[in-house]
Formats: sequence, structure tokens, C-alpha cells
Amino acid sequence: MPGLDCSVVTCKYNQDHGCVRDNISVGGASASNSHETCCDSFEERRGDSLANSFSEPSMRVNISCEAKNCVHNDDCHCHADRIDVAGSNACRCEQTGCGTFRMK
Repeated sequence: MPGLDCSVVTCKYNQDHGCVRDNISVGGASASNSHETCCDSFEERRGDSLANSFSEPSMRVNISCEAKNCVHNDDCHCHADRIDVAGSNACRCEQTGCGTFRMK
């Protein structure tokens, strides 16, 4: 499982740059750069959400990936050692991205 550093602090699953989900999905089937990818698992944090305050964030998660052109994609799964999910002020998944994406 890849290591994860997530800067999307507006996501309800983000806690301390980790993720309280045990898996995420990266979108961008025809992406040719990181700006054309997104975290399809993103959900905007709303109000005073305490939903994650009792969950432990994971710094390692299973990552399914649609970005067929990425060197780290092997049979729709990410095999990078570590990924960075970016989009600190995101309100929608399209405003997030996989900063680790590298074109084949």
C-alpha cells in the first residue's frame, strides 16, 4: 500500500494529512498530467463535523486508480511508494489532484 500525504484539509476524511478511509479512488482515466486527475473519494467537510474525531487516520491506504497513463498505475491500482493528494481549498473532487502522477 502506498504512503499517503493529503493536503486536502476541506475533505471530511482528512485528519492530520492522513485519511480515515482505508481506500481511495483516483480519477482521470485519460489524464496526461496531475491537474487532470482527482481524488474521486473526496467529500467536502461541512460545519463542525466530528465524524472523524474518533477515527485514526491512515498514512497507508489502498488506492484504486483510473489514470491509465501514469507510470504508477498497474492494473488500476497505484503502486507508488508514496502519493501526495493536493487541493487544500477544494470544494469539489475536480479541485483535487494526485501530485504523484507521472506520464508513462
